This record gives sequence, structure tokens and C-alpha cells, in this order.
Amino acid sequence: MFGNKKLDKLNGEQKAGSINIIGVGTEISGDLITKSDVRIDGKIVGDVKSKAKVVISVSGEVLGDIFSESAEVSGKVSGDVTTTDLLFLKATAYLKGDVFSNKLVVENGANLIGQCQTGLTQTKSILKPANDGTEENRPERREATA
Repeated sequence: MFGNKKLDKLNGEQKAGSINIIGVGTEISGDLITKSDVRIDGKIVGDVKSKAKVVISVSGEVLGDIFSESAEVSGKVSGDVTTTDLLFLKATAYLKGDVFSNKLVVENGANLIGQCQTGLTQTKSILKPANDGTEENRPERREATA
């Protein structure tokens, strides 16, 4: 009865509703991979991969690609952003990179330097299993035709 809860914690299982916070003044060099929500108030030099929501606050900065279910950006991102659901760029957002998202909301004042591809066909799967057993994290890039 009590042992199961202990084993879950020891095995690193993340429960629904858990939030990871990278605080102001914290800098991480390397990829951040999580199954739950993450809020970034500090700086990450590397990719951020979440099967939930990624929030970049006004003080937050990511120098790398973001792969998530949804994302809300108020700070700075230098890299591509791929979401299966919604990407929300707040008025204070600065994003230099390409966007691949099912839905995109951009507030007045947000800065976006890059190309946007929206719709279900662009974001079929973020973390789909590859043939070799590793996770494939890049969407197929297609040229637009008129």
C-alpha cells in the first residue's frame, strides 16, 4: 500500500499536474527533457522537450529548439519551436526561429523572426518513435506550393 508510492518516486515517475521550474539566475547547459509542464525563468542553452506545456517567462531565455504539446513565450527564444497544439507569443516575446504548430496566437508587440507552418499536417507527432528505437523530434519540413 505505502510501498507503491515510494517506488513511483524512486522510479522517477512524474505525476500529472507536476511543474518543473527553472528559476531566475539559473543557467542550464544541455537538453531538458520532461513529461510534465516546465516554467523557465532562467536560461537554458540546449533543447527543451516536454510532452506537456512549456512556459518561458519575461526573464526566461532558451538558446535551442523547443518541442512540446503547447508553449507560452513571454521571454526570448533563439531556435525552432514545435508544438502539437498551441503556441502563444505574448507581447514581450522575442522568437528567432521557425514555428511549427497546430495553432498560433501572436499578441501585438511580439517579435517573430522566422517562418511559420501551422495546421495538423505540420505537427503530426513531436516525439514519435523512430525505426531504430530512438525518439525522432523533428517534423517533416515541406515546401509550400501555390
